[in-house]
Amino acid sequence: MATHVQKTPAARTQRASRPDGAATRQHLLDIAGQVFAERGFADATSKEICERAGTPMASVNYHFGSREGLYEAALIEAHTHIVGLEELAALAEESADPRARLRAVLERLAKLSANGPGSWTYLLVLREVLSPSGAITALIEKAVRPKAAFMLERVADVMGLKPDDAAVQRAVLLTVLPCIAMMIAPRKIQAAVLPAVSQDRGALADDFVRFAMAGIDALAAAHRDEKSDAEEGRPVKGRPVKGRVAKGRAVEAPLAKERSAKGGAAKVHADQAPAANTRPGKPAVEQLRKKPLK
Repeated sequence: MATHVQKTPAARTQRASRPDGAATRQHLLDIAGQVFAERGFADATSKEICERAGTPMASVNYHFGSREGLYEAALIEAHTHIVGLEELAALAEESADPRARLRAVLERLAKLSANGPGSWTYLLVLREVLSPSGAITALIEKAVRPKAAFMLERVADVMGLKPDDAAVQRAVLLTVLPCIAMMIAPRKIQAAVLPAVSQDRGALADDFVRFAMAGIDALAAAHRDEKSDAEEGRPVKGRPVKGRVAKGRAVEAPLAKERSAKGGAAKVHADQAPAANTRPGKPAVEQLRKKPLK
């Protein structure tokens, strides 16, 4: 007769912490990220990763399917570790005001950027960006694009435009790129070239937020002016007006007729008036010479 043995909490805990559990998966992922960051994907081996993690060789395939799957997971983990989408969303939800929401997000990004790289995550993502592998598509779709969509919405709310507007996308690009540059720039170079900046990282973060907000406001104002000019048929500074062709022609036609009429009248007056600034011909000069002085 079979005897049913009830599992105790200790037994359940033991099973949850066995080598193929979630804790081991996360540990293997962290170690793999460090090895990939140090050596790159091509030179990092599953053997070295498992030896440093203290796990069986089969654990890579068990948890991630392959070394490629492990590398993809490490990339996404690294990008999330730098700044998570949930973290940014939580900051934005603290206020209903679009400007306050954007400022809170920018302050977080600025502090992360000003503090610079602090773990393997920065180096791993940088390696992949500079020398993309087959995992770059997964990194973009699963990590980069969702955060980009979030930033586009925050900036669009402040600018009063849609997220797919070119001006909004340029604003996001010009806001995020300096953050990335501050993250990856070596501290020694920053200290050597701009020593005053390195002495107060908090001030750097504060000034970046001011700079970014002012730039976004300036872009929004410029876009509103361009849109107003286009709607009223005025040429947009720097490029021709797009759209409203019929309206543009209707405005230009009377102006062209007026310029033509003025030009014709000026030509008639010019033909009737004496040529005051023209040099006299040879017969006229001879007559002047022969004319007696009174």
